[in-house]
Amino acid sequence: MSIADAQRDMREAYYCGATGAVTSATAWLIAALVATFANPTAGILTLIIGGMLIFPASVVLCKVIGRSGKHSNGNPLAPLAIEGTIWMLLSIPVAIGAALYRVEWFFPAMMLVIAGRYFTFATLYGMRVYWVFGATLAISAFPLAAFEAPAFAGAHTGALIEYVYGIVIFAVGKPSAT
Repeated sequence: MSIADAQRDMREAYYCGATGAVTSATAWLIAALVATFANPTAGILTLIIGGMLIFPASVVLCKVIGRSGKHSNGNPLAPLAIEGTIWMLLSIPVAIGAALYRVEWFFPAMMLVIAGRYFTFATLYGMRVYWVFGATLAISAFPLAAFEAPAFAGAHTGALIEYVYGIVIFAVGKPSAT
């Protein structure tokens, strides 16, 4: 399987990653609401717990919209998806450590973690929009942290960016019928 074929397989199986972005945005939005109406620590826990549900929920959403939610056996990009996940999971403690210093830094730190993950999606799906997606998250994280925006502001910003790009990817991705 060529890289182009592997990317096409990933795009078709996971609807270009749009289902994951929208599911992630929903986890961020719920965390933002909890951080807004309860407290930042509860919002942090909500994002961590919600984050564990992103992939399974996105696979269900794929199936609902007629995609398999599973790439082909032997897809050479499968290890990149797993490696990116492992890198992301190993980075979450850094965001937690930032929150122990300043709670309002958690969500910007997570935006940086997620930005790194989306940069790998440019290769995984063969879509440059993921470079812009990751850059938007990363660039947005810095002023939030520098100006010590309230935790809920970081969570709402992450949710908004994820929804915008999730919708853009749904609109422009248009994987071909399998």
